[in-house]
Amino acid sequence: MDKISVIVPCYNEQEAIPIFYSEITKTAKKLSQAELEVIFINDGSKDSSLAEMKKLAKADSRIKYLSFSRNFGKEAAMYAGLTYADGDYVAIMDVDLQDPPSLLPEMYRIITEETYDCVATRRVTRKGEPPIRSFFARRFYAMMHRLSKTEIVDGARDYRLMTRQFVQELLRLGEYNRFSKGLFGWVGFETKWLEYENVERSAGETKWSFWKLLIYSIDGIVGFSTAPLAIAAFLGVFFCLVAFLALCFIIVRTLLFGDPVSGWPSMTCIIIFIGGIQLFCIGILGEYLAKTYMETKRRPIFICKETNMEKTAEEKE
Repeated sequence: MDKISVIVPCYNEQEAIPIFYSEITKTAKKLSQAELEVIFINDGSKDSSLAEMKKLAKADSRIKYLSFSRNFGKEAAMYAGLTYADGDYVAIMDVDLQDPPSLLPEMYRIITEETYDCVATRRVTRKGEPPIRSFFARRFYAMMHRLSKTEIVDGARDYRLMTRQFVQELLRLGEYNRFSKGLFGWVGFETKWLEYENVERSAGETKWSFWKLLIYSIDGIVGFSTAPLAIAAFLGVFFCLVAFLALCFIIVRTLLFGDPVSGWPSMTCIIIFIGGIQLFCIGILGEYLAKTYMETKRRPIFICKETNMEKTAEEKE
């Protein structure tokens, strides 16, 4: 019998965990040909999320948990789950039920019968999201499509079911600055996309503020495209050309009409504008340098404080 490991990152989700457990157990009954294992990742929660996980694990042997020493972020939580999961197939889904567990049986059928390496999901609507957030999300995917050679599908979720080979290749990408939506596309393999309409959270509030999403999008752009560096270089060449033409204009004007002292307000604006462009380009370079700096430190992606898993990550390696 196949084993499916379901990775569920959690951060302050004490209200959502029991609801999720109720739904995933219903889904498990429909998977008659596979054994289900649920791995909750406690990402440094401040509430009673870990206590809820322990309660479920005590009552149900299929429930596993892994608790971090602090909050490392969802990307680290997903990586930790992939590291500890030993199922023939591995799924990632959110605990708030925005990733419907009811899709899992169909995902399993597709990956076993149609020989895909991964079955992924994407939202076709963003109903319930703030309009501004939805607008910027669509612009981000459009930008990534133009800037990056890695396929990142509009509306793609982290919710997917993967083969063991797919997971092993993901684990070879041990980079500290992770952007999983890009990593999923980078490793390649055959992926089937399932579309569904947006689902509201079952409980609690989203932990993704606009600012956090903006930082996350910058990580994605920097991690999977060098186009910003090319843009910075282009701006440098462009303004050098503009400066040369302006110099020629000033020389000709001075020779023909003299050199009256005027135009200092416009000159000030030009200096400020060019200074802003320079700082912008330096900022782009700094972002890439900062990512490189963090990678060279080779710090662990996560630190496990407590778990009920039988094997540790070191033993698996």
